[in-house]
Amino acid sequence: MPPEPDPPPQLKEWFDAARYRAIAKELASIAPKFDTAAFLKSALDGLEARTLMQRVHQCAVAVNAALPGTYQQKVRALQKLAPRIGHEFVTIFLGDFVATFGLHDFDFSMEALRFFTVFGSAEFAVRPFIVADQTRALKTMHAWTSDPDEKVRRLASEGSRPRLPWGMRLTALVRDPAPTAVILEALKDDDSLFVRRSVANHLNDITKDHHDYVLQRLEGWDLEREHLRWIAKHACRTLIKRGHPRALKLFGFGKKAEVTAKLTASPARLKLGERLTLAAALTSTSSKTQRLAIDYVVHYVKASGGSAEKVFKWTELDLPARAEIELVKSQIVKDFTTRKHYSGRHRVELQINGQRVAESEFDLR
Repeated sequence: MPPEPDPPPQLKEWFDAARYRAIAKELASIAPKFDTAAFLKSALDGLEARTLMQRVHQCAVAVNAALPGTYQQKVRALQKLAPRIGHEFVTIFLGDFVATFGLHDFDFSMEALRFFTVFGSAEFAVRPFIVADQTRALKTMHAWTSDPDEKVRRLASEGSRPRLPWGMRLTALVRDPAPTAVILEALKDDDSLFVRRSVANHLNDITKDHHDYVLQRLEGWDLEREHLRWIAKHACRTLIKRGHPRALKLFGFGKKAEVTAKLTASPARLKLGERLTLAAALTSTSSKTQRLAIDYVVHYVKASGGSAEKVFKWTELDLPARAEIELVKSQIVKDFTTRKHYSGRHRVELQINGQRVAESEFDLR
């Protein structure tokens, strides 16, 4: 299994020397026998070389070395610490502690994760428990779907996502997503958008391996209900960008667009950091209004000289019969942690209802 990408480097400063010292100070006030020196030595030695997620884990390791008592006693001390941290992402080291040192005490640890997720999500920490005993863990997580706290309900969906970004891949659920269906069904009508967004992202994960499974479930939903339609469309966003016919049909984009189209990319030559503007001119050749999903595709030049395409969502619209419309989209061409640009000619295509209908190009220097 390929390693999950680490978050952007600057985020690791959430766990800097000052943060570790603040955590040590709080723990010393909670547990008088807490060994501050041992904690700081473990946390700070080699700090600069560690990524964000390595710093999260090392914080848990340092706590275990410096906090006296049994595993359960240590967790109870950390439960007192949780509301004092004041930073939701930093608080995830508490869940990491449970995942690292608590697999032997399954039920107690799962309850600890339910407690900690209110302060900082335990979505990463619950995954080793799913790997260790999937049936047992998912049964507990299904019970969480009726918890009064939306963060606990979200954990039931987010923690069991097969391909959670930055998280351990749940290979068994990638292979067979059916065991989480009862959790998603319980949450699809949740009052919280926070929870419903997780359901959509969970389903989008599944589409990457079992798109027909997801589409069959969504076809059974009442998509006239606005919140269910939103979940379904968000869940199918990857399929829609790829022009998957069954997904396009589900949302009314199943017919081939009857249009003439022109796409222009300007300027024709630009440097990294400059703005690229795309202009699309569409003319309907149909005697009826058409429902259109409009995307654009950039073929990025690779270091090898080849190219790799990425589909970007543009808009959705109803195009009246024989109507003409002009659309404009712009973006700054710059490097990201997930994408490095290379000089060369970049092709851009206009995609409507899954079909490529026009193209242009620009040179990047």
